[in-house]
Amino acid sequence: MAHGAPTARFTSFTQFYPFYLGEHRNAVCRRLHFIGSLGVIGCVAMAVATGNGWWLPGAVVCGYGFAWVGHLFFEKNRPATFRYPLYSLMGDWVMFKDICIGKIKL
Repeated sequence: MAHGAPTARFTSFTQFYPFYLGEHRNAVCRRLHFIGSLGVIGCVAMAVATGNGWWLPGAVVCGYGFAWVGHLFFEKNRPATFRYPLYSLMGDWVMFKDICIGKIKL
């Protein structure tokens, strides 16, 4: 079950991001998101370095796979991706940045 209001409608990413963080309270879920995002970066780098586009679907599987395992088994909620795909993708990368700079605990 989601932590935030399931009927919320967001008109900006600024409004959405606190909700997104509320959906990622579990440290293991955040860590899995972080690992998945690192995997995305690695897969995209390999695609560029090798010229092999098959790394790109791997980036998608890696990013979403780790995140969804975190939600299913640790956060026990439905990923925000299903309700807010663009804001959720943006949230993944802002949270990744916030973890990297120490604003959010890994």
